[in-house]
Amino acid sequence: MAGGRTKADAANPVQALSRALDLLECIAAAEAGLGLGELGQATGLPPSTVHRLLKSLEQRHYVVHDEDRGRWFIGVQAFSVGGAFLRGRNYAALARPIMRRLMEEAGETVNLAAEDRGEAVFLAQVECRQMMRALSQPGIRVPLHCSGVGKALLSALPAEEAGETLAGGMAVGLTDKTITDPESLLRELAVSRERGYAIDDEEHAIGLRCVAAPIHDEHGRPLAALSVSGPTARIPDDRIAALGAMVARAAAEVTATVGGRPPGG
Repeated sequence: MAGGRTKADAANPVQALSRALDLLECIAAAEAGLGLGELGQATGLPPSTVHRLLKSLEQRHYVVHDEDRGRWFIGVQAFSVGGAFLRGRNYAALARPIMRRLMEEAGETVNLAAEDRGEAVFLAQVECRQMMRALSQPGIRVPLHCSGVGKALLSALPAEEAGETLAGGMAVGLTDKTITDPESLLRELAVSRERGYAIDDEEHAIGLRCVAAPIHDEHGRPLAALSVSGPTARIPDDRIAALGAMVARAAAEVTATVGGRPPGG
């Protein structure tokens, strides 16, 4: 790491790297940035160590310091390095034309998400033209058990594996409609698997519905999920099946485009 290195850092570069990454992850999770003291509390590191590591990261443009507010934010280099994920796994770029067509067909916002460490992470979005629309910025994380994309990803797993993925992660009910009982959710996932799409019926946010389908990789495993989301006023019960068929077709098209295959295909 360029600049600001101490003898301790030189003696244990792995520890210094780990601490710097801890700082990056904390800053990335805070939309309003973090101050030096907050970063010290979050990581358990002394202020002098936090400051030294931040200055090194700043020299490489991984973080930036707002001197007026005394807060640290993610820098452009971190964005550039993170963007390499999308370039390497180019299914996001390949999916975008299909997402645009799906948005035009459905008239609602279309999202692309993947699973990471037990959550669904939004990678891309094509906004609809409606005044009221669902927005999920790339990088936003949502629970698997109460989001359309999360339930679609889970439905693409064998039932036993889906249960293991859910173990210990369903205590939180974000709305009155959130399913927090694992057995109930596994039964719903079986229905989703059979029909080819999953539904978030105001389980993540009141007033919002989402219909999603999985994208598969070359091994038939869930690679990502596509979803159509919008207010309940525009996605009533009698429209869900039609939207589900649209999303399932689009997800199958992305699967074929990226060289994937459906399970058993």
